[in-house]
Amino acid sequence: MTPSPFTIRSVQAFGYRYPLTTPVITSFGRMKDRPAVFVRVEDTDGNIGWGEVWCNFPAPGAEHRVRLVNEVLAPALVGSTVPKPFAAFEHLTQGTSVLALQSGEAGPFAQSIAGIDLAVWDLHARRQNLALWRLLGGASQKIKVYASGINPVGSERTAEAALGRGYRALKLKIGFDPAGDRANLAALRRLVGEGLLAADVNQGWTIAQALELAPQLEHFDLAWLEEPIRADRPRQEWMQLHERVPFPLAAGENIASHAGFAEVLREPVLGVVQPDIAKWGGLSACVGIARDILTSGKMFCPHYLGAGIGLLASAHLLAGVGGDGLLEVDCNENPLRDRFCGPVRDVRDGMIELGDEPGLGITPDLASIEQYRTV
Repeated sequence: MTPSPFTIRSVQAFGYRYPLTTPVITSFGRMKDRPAVFVRVEDTDGNIGWGEVWCNFPAPGAEHRVRLVNEVLAPALVGSTVPKPFAAFEHLTQGTSVLALQSGEAGPFAQSIAGIDLAVWDLHARRQNLALWRLLGGASQKIKVYASGINPVGSERTAEAALGRGYRALKLKIGFDPAGDRANLAALRRLVGEGLLAADVNQGWTIAQALELAPQLEHFDLAWLEEPIRADRPRQEWMQLHERVPFPLAAGENIASHAGFAEVLREPVLGVVQPDIAKWGGLSACVGIARDILTSGKMFCPHYLGAGIGLLASAHLLAGVGGDGLLEVDCNENPLRDRFCGPVRDVRDGMIELGDEPGLGITPDLASIEQYRTV
């Protein structure tokens, strides 16, 4: 069936913050809140789609992005006719490119547009009466997942709990005291056995530190080492590190252009590539990039550390394009994730199974989280 054009009636963003009992610790700071920005898009036929804007850290970015959506981007999209879902992405990206440059806010604009794009794709799939993963060409609704966001403090306890909930793969945050990092990795390797274990430095090392410390991790049999150095470091530094470590390097959540992804796909440096659909590109850009990742022979693992709607959309993307990659699922407490991620909550033997309901397959009950709303 040929998709019919639709006209946008309304676009609205909603901002929330869930205060954490235990902060999430990274090399660049402590996250005391789990923020979320959800986006609702409705067409003139009454169909509704849902998306999510990246606003992970620092948390005040959530309120800023809500206002960007509601006060700048929504007026630019409401009333326009969308012949295909990617048309809204292109319209907003091109229409705000000078403003994003002028304001120095390329990131917040790209993230806000990505959230709208996810909602438009959800709406489009619902109009087609197809599950989003099927609309994207998926052959199987089952995908592998891994437990992410494991802190350096209490990591063994967190990992045990994740394994008890059905996970069979783990990723630990490192980049702190090297001896402590290695002790945590040793504990997690014992717990997960032969299962997948990865480590994320969150851009915390200099190239000198990375060249010294990364080779010391060889005996942990890491599936990948994520962002050991800053994402914007010269390519020769990444190449130098690639030549020194025997396990795959991973990055991608901080690549925000077609050219940036094309560059890393031409090189052997990254074994695992991790675009974040709520941070840049939405589905309009990242579906093609995900397929390019697989064509290049690398592993596609969508990055995600936000709330439930974006996580669920990431699951549909992974199921839609296929491959052997895993979905990242934050294992820290967060009702803004758990209440809206649908079947991603139900992990069985390291896998989840998406449904056949149209679009993302959920209609979020925002009234249930009204107590966490900030704007």
